[in-house]
Amino acid sequence: MTLTATSSTGAPAKGRSLWDDARDRLLANRAAVASIIVLLTIGLISILGPILSPHHYDTVYRDYVKVPASLEAYPKPEQVEPGFMSSAKRARLTVDAFEREGDTIVAKVTSSRDIDPRSVLYFDRSDLFKNTELTDMSADNKSATVRADINFMHFYFGTDANGRDMMTRTFIAGRVSLTIGLLATIVAISIGVLYGATSGYLGGRVDQMMMRVVDILYSLPFIFFVIMLVVFFGRNFILMFIAVGAVEWLDMARIVRGQTLTIKRQEYVQAAEALGVADGGIVRRHIIPNTLGPVVVYMTLLVPKVILLESFLSFLGLGIQEPMTSWGVLISEGARNLQGAPWMLIFPSIFLTSTLFALNFIGDGLRDALDPKDR
Repeated sequence: MTLTATSSTGAPAKGRSLWDDARDRLLANRAAVASIIVLLTIGLISILGPILSPHHYDTVYRDYVKVPASLEAYPKPEQVEPGFMSSAKRARLTVDAFEREGDTIVAKVTSSRDIDPRSVLYFDRSDLFKNTELTDMSADNKSATVRADINFMHFYFGTDANGRDMMTRTFIAGRVSLTIGLLATIVAISIGVLYGATSGYLGGRVDQMMMRVVDILYSLPFIFFVIMLVVFFGRNFILMFIAVGAVEWLDMARIVRGQTLTIKRQEYVQAAEALGVADGGIVRRHIIPNTLGPVVVYMTLLVPKVILLESFLSFLGLGIQEPMTSWGVLISEGARNLQGAPWMLIFPSIFLTSTLFALNFIGDGLRDALDPKDR
């Protein structure tokens, strides 16, 4: 007699799959859950941050070069009068009286020649002032009153050596680094899984030949390979995917091959062979789905590795080029300006470090959740 588990309503009880158990085990891991939240937060900030920021990532503010990070608006009170005097000097005007009325500057100016109404453009070109107008012009056009509003701006992460907002550049750099990390990882995983599963399942001379190709590619120095690509294709964003994705699939191929050698001896694979299922169908339906556990774990560990590789290449000048940026480029610039502007290194380092830690904790959580010995 066969016993069937039933619920209180008389219907058969629904069983739990291994993926349901793995999900519950992952959600019970506080470090992994916190890391997922941190990673999603960084991803949302990288996507929405440049859109919501008042500054464009490549806008240069000549009057705010290497200003420190601050919650207060710029210009600071002590910057207003010197900035106004500098603009007046460029306009060839002499300031006889200077007065600040709230957020507006009122100044009496004179000149040895006729005052050109277009001289207000010198004030508007400054990053400190806006809406400048010339009033109370004298009959001889030698004196007038200049009224200008103070142009307040916030730089919460400070500015870089070119006067660009570090907060917006850090967010846009997150887009680039995360995009390269995810897409290059997907490319590497796709190639590695298909190559390793095919090699392991077919076995024999085909397996040996395919693995020798992997060994040859392993022997090529990574930096030499990247430099060769730069020579032929130049420095561009797509180069990162080609360079990283063309190398990182080798480890994945070996991992999947090892898993395939074990899986192809299982009874369900032998049953599929006995039923006449083609080799491609067995690999697609039985081999690859049963290697997804190690593949998912390896993917979470490969993303930070790819991000570090991109940062390393950008640090050497072989990666992302100006005006686009990445966390590696920002960290490289921050390292060069560490003594005078430490904020240029601190903020991108915090984002990169947080992302790497989060991905590693998620990988550890997935490894524990998918480990059959711990079930």
